[in-house]
Amino acid sequence: MFPVRLLELMNSYCSHNVSATRSRLRNIANVSNGGKMAISIDPETGLKIFDTRASKSSEKIRGHGYEVNPNLALKTLPETSSSATFDAVEQKKYREFKEQRRGAADYMTMEGEFSKYLEDHYSEPPVEREALTDECEILVIGAGFAGLLLWYRLKQAGFNDVRFCEKGGDVGGTWYWNRYPGIACDVESYSYFPLLEEMEYFPTMKFASGFEILEYCQTMATKFGFYDKCLFHTTVETTEWDEQSARWTVRTDRGDAMKSRYVILANGILTTPKLARINGMETFKGESFHTSRWRYDVDLEGKTVGIIGTGATAVQAIPELAKVAGDLYVFQRTPSSIDVRDQRETANEEIEAWKEEPGWARARRKRFARISAGRSAIQANDDYLAGRVDDFKERKEHSEKLSPEELVQKQLDSNFRIMEQIRARVDAIVEDPQTAEALKPYYPYGCKRPTFHDEYLPTFNLPHVHLVDTAPMGVTSINERGVVHGDEEFPLDVLIYATGFQWMATSTFNMVAGRGGQTMKDKWENEGTKTFLGIHSNGFPNLFIMTGPQGGGGSFNFTDAIETHADYIVWMLSHMRDEGHQIVDINEEAELTYAEHCKQADIATAPLRDCLSYYNGHGDAEPGSLAYYGGGNWHKYRVRAQETLEPYAFDSA
Repeated sequence: MFPVRLLELMNSYCSHNVSATRSRLRNIANVSNGGKMAISIDPETGLKIFDTRASKSSEKIRGHGYEVNPNLALKTLPETSSSATFDAVEQKKYREFKEQRRGAADYMTMEGEFSKYLEDHYSEPPVEREALTDECEILVIGAGFAGLLLWYRLKQAGFNDVRFCEKGGDVGGTWYWNRYPGIACDVESYSYFPLLEEMEYFPTMKFASGFEILEYCQTMATKFGFYDKCLFHTTVETTEWDEQSARWTVRTDRGDAMKSRYVILANGILTTPKLARINGMETFKGESFHTSRWRYDVDLEGKTVGIIGTGATAVQAIPELAKVAGDLYVFQRTPSSIDVRDQRETANEEIEAWKEEPGWARARRKRFARISAGRSAIQANDDYLAGRVDDFKERKEHSEKLSPEELVQKQLDSNFRIMEQIRARVDAIVEDPQTAEALKPYYPYGCKRPTFHDEYLPTFNLPHVHLVDTAPMGVTSINERGVVHGDEEFPLDVLIYATGFQWMATSTFNMVAGRGGQTMKDKWENEGTKTFLGIHSNGFPNLFIMTGPQGGGGSFNFTDAIETHADYIVWMLSHMRDEGHQIVDINEEAELTYAEHCKQADIATAPLRDCLSYYNGHGDAEPGSLAYYGGGNWHKYRVRAQETLEPYAFDSA
């Protein structure tokens, strides 16, 4: 605990009585954890230095991602007719596939007896420290890619009084929490990793393992001094605006009540795990866990294992589970589209070439951002991204300019042909006809999150791997012995939930209370989601949201969005510092105009997403309320705002 005298000294320090207290504080730590000082004071700046990074809980927590598969037959899609079109017959099949599943997506938060699925098994218990009630200039929530990149940009711009709160025990964000066997990034690592030139680092694989990405985050944090700025194992519970002081008060589960002039939400878009609501799930007597809290202390060798869910996580984990489980039961409600991965190691020749090309990663990411087709982006053509060819595909010439409706139909036809190839791939690989039929997806390509793997489909040819088709409504129930579907019981030793995350859920914003005490969640539920650029929301001054609802500026590469948003936020803070502004809010008219633009962009492209997925709130989301579908128009809104400053309401009070 803090000595009372030290608290007095620290409060004095925060009140800028630097000269009177510096010498006394230099050698004082507020908490000692076996010689570790959780909080100390930098004698040069007077700012607090944190040392709250938790130790790794077990050396068993290790793994790898996609391996290189030499089998060319598994890395090639079957050919399909170029004349295949998304006609009325096929559209009817897709509609039936969708409507059969309507209402099946019944998820619940992990509260009460299910809160055990949120426990952090990766780190030692939190480093002890005293609650903080001081003030900083900028407080950022989140220590993933967004938080790390933001700190680098803020530091470059001369902002040093910055503090981060992170609920995990270390940096990494999604790569901290998701450490399941087989985890890897679906975007090529040479474009996905931020700050590669600054770090002088070259990813080892084209599609890097999540474990490599986590280590990269930790190395970034060390090199750029991030650990000194971050309070780990600290979950923000409320963020409240005080009009009189023009400050946010940020309260945490560690008893903190910190004040900050600016608050930045950088905690991601898939941050809160969710569970499918299944009758009897609390009665299961075996081991169970969620994939985002993988239990490496649970021995799976030779065990009968069940996994519920076949989305992006499960597609990566199932081939690895099959290597250790005695029997593996895969419970599938809706199949994913399983495209070719074609993993490869980074070649020495590439590394040597990059060493001679200043800015190589930024140039590659810029080329990546120009790719307008999702599948082309994820396939990541090396010739185009390396600049050896001018375009990522051959362009067709049209005698007349196509209308927006014609462009959508053209894309639907193209997506249909891709899905035909993906379905044909299932037939070519999976030996059992009944299993193969159950693994075929019938919805527009990209409507649900596309997946890529060269070992997933062959896994179902193994004698100890069993696909349990629970379409269209999911498993019936769970009892103390295992999973029940229909009249059949599947006894299990271990049950794994691969049931995903809340997507841009407004519950994330329930903790934020702006002017008049209104929470952001209440505002959006009552008035509809309304932001400007996805970064500001009227009534929530000095608050910035990174990669939230309506947040554009990115591409199929998430790093594009966080770079764009970080640069914008640093521009805004620098502008306010230079002009002497203390407060920024957004004008209501600008917010309404932008929100309507988001709605219309969503409606115009809705046929491309005509299925039930988390992208559209499983069919319940209002148009324009979640992801941004306006493409490059986001930059037009941003540039005009920065040039005219018309959308902003500045105040120097």
